[in-house]
Amino acid sequence: MKIMHCPLNGPRNIQEFVWMGDVKKVPDQANCSDAEWTDYLFIEDNTAGEVDEWWLHSPSNYLFVARRNRLTDEILWTKKPSDYFTDDAP
Repeated sequence: MKIMHCPLNGPRNIQEFVWMGDVKKVPDQANCSDAEWTDYLFIEDNTAGEVDEWWLHSPSNYLFVARRNRLTDEILWTKKPSDYFTDDAP
């Protein structure tokens, strides 16, 4: 059984989680084009290697950030959004 550490609930079965997409910078909504906004909403880079992703713990509806290696599917760490955005993250 694969285990993921939820920052709120601790170690849980991976089947309790839903991938919600890459963490990426939000474009300026007042000045971006429709194409830029569409790319932000629907296009993923599908980068190989380590990436920061949004994950949802379904039973508690808790959203958090995880760093995962897409080549090995290893989860390197998980953080609360408040911790992630106060650290040196992009």
